[in-house]
Amino acid sequence: CWFYGSGERTAEDVVVQGARWNPTSSSWGPVFEMADTPGFPDCNPVLWVDQHDRVWLFWITVLAERWECSQLKFRRANTSAGPGPPQWAWQGAIHLKPGERFPEVMKKQFDEIALSQAMWAEYAKPYGRLLLEAAADPYKRQTGWMTRIHPLMLPSGRILLPLYSDGFNAALMAISDDQGETWIASDPIVGRGPIQPSVVRRRDGTLIAYCRDSGSPPGRVMAAHSRDEGLTWSAARDIELANPGSSLEVIGLKGGQWLYVGNDTEEERNRLSLRLSADEGASWSSGWAIEPSNEKGQRFGYPSVIQARDGRIHLTYTYTATGGKCIRHATVNVE
Repeated sequence: CWFYGSGERTAEDVVVQGARWNPTSSSWGPVFEMADTPGFPDCNPVLWVDQHDRVWLFWITVLAERWECSQLKFRRANTSAGPGPPQWAWQGAIHLKPGERFPEVMKKQFDEIALSQAMWAEYAKPYGRLLLEAAADPYKRQTGWMTRIHPLMLPSGRILLPLYSDGFNAALMAISDDQGETWIASDPIVGRGPIQPSVVRRRDGTLIAYCRDSGSPPGRVMAAHSRDEGLTWSAARDIELANPGSSLEVIGLKGGQWLYVGNDTEEERNRLSLRLSADEGASWSSGWAIEPSNEKGQRFGYPSVIQARDGRIHLTYTYTATGGKCIRHATVNVE
């Protein structure tokens, strides 16, 4: 699935579309509509099939043409089978209520990472102070949480839906312990701009959230950890993987290895690479460039990756060149 129209958050004709992949013919079927809120842009769709073979579509409807005013929505179908669009059995909005801990955690972790507040004036307050004032407003901290990355189901049955906010330049998890019937908000993931988190679980139960770096140089993937199934998180800090302020995804593979996909450069999205980790993220293999950099001005971004039942890895990502834009699909095996 993807969003389609004449723009992004400011275009009223943006809808969510989808198509089905046929593994027998190795081709995509006809395009169909997945979601449309008339008069508003529908963006950032995420598809997920749970352990009951139910299909979930999570996405946002952008209000007032501002990302920080987005409304989080979902649709659910009882089966993934069948041609054409899923037969939706239920839909609604996900309302989250980050509490008073939200600004408390933000302040504590800003102090922990020594967020720079070098200069300020009453007409240009420091970055951290502005965010803490916004975090104290219940309306601002309850709105604008956006999707990008696949959910993760833990062995306990808990579902984590990774979310981020362009308003706060931070992330959190929507958490459900009842198969998606109700949702609560985790504490925020705070740092120098960690957004669009991708979560993977270590064997000891520790969760690692790998985040896009939307902060100051150097461009690095940021990582935070949780030891209580996603309720609370450490501050997000830079790791060794380069990141030019672009989205990424990390998943655990069936054999125990972890797979990373992203732009492993500091400034441009002109190379898209895969990496493997055999030690749960302690180290990563050299990048295998699925799209090498070149001189043609091509750009690759927003990768989305799954491992299918047959073990093959499916990857989609945006492709931009002088001739236009499209979404590319690739399949690879672990070898």
